[in-house]
Amino acid sequence: MRNSSFFKIYAAFSLAYLIILLTGHERFDLFLKPILIPIIGFGVYFYRKFPSQNILLAALTLSWLGDVILLFTDLGEIYFILGLVCFLTAHIIYCILFNKQKRNRKKQNKPLFIFGSILIAFYLIGIISVLMPHLGSLEIPVSIYASVISIMLLFAFNGFLVWEKPGNKLVFLGAVFFVISDSILAVNKFYAPIPKSSFFIMLTYLLAQYLIVVGVLKLNPKKVEQIV
Repeated sequence: MRNSSFFKIYAAFSLAYLIILLTGHERFDLFLKPILIPIIGFGVYFYRKFPSQNILLAALTLSWLGDVILLFTDLGEIYFILGLVCFLTAHIIYCILFNKQKRNRKKQNKPLFIFGSILIAFYLIGIISVLMPHLGSLEIPVSIYASVISIMLLFAFNGFLVWEKPGNKLVFLGAVFFVISDSILAVNKFYAPIPKSSFFIMLTYLLAQYLIVVGVLKLNPKKVEQIV
């Protein structure tokens, strides 16, 4: 992959960060977490130009802002809400990004799309039902967020059915990991503590961002150049 050094650095720093979380040294969040998304963002920026490049960079930028703001949630709930807004906006941008990708298959497998849509709807209903009694004043913001991330997953699933391989699989898998990450965060914060939650949240989140980015790049290759 062109400018693959950034992606290797991202993988190395992510691994180091995850080891730190696994060993319980979460205080290093302030130093390591804010640099991870910019690294992969530079990989996108210095990649050759493609039509949806700026949209992808916008989604990563909003994700990075969300990461930074959520570092300060101990100072007040306003930081959690602001972080939620950043990620909410990022997911909306991801929906736009997925909608901009070139379709390789003109006909969609409608029965499979309907089946997948029903599963995503069950997830949305389930997560809101579990969390609702514990949300208090955050009922509306969290419900909106859960709806938007479910729509993002639906866009990715639609892309899985119509985009070229292997980019379609990577983006969809990345969206699934994003939903898992946010679900762990929500359950841990509002329902019941999850052991090593920070590790599992960041593991799935960092995988999600990587898979979405690499998937989108693979959906936008030069005709004379294959991305490897």
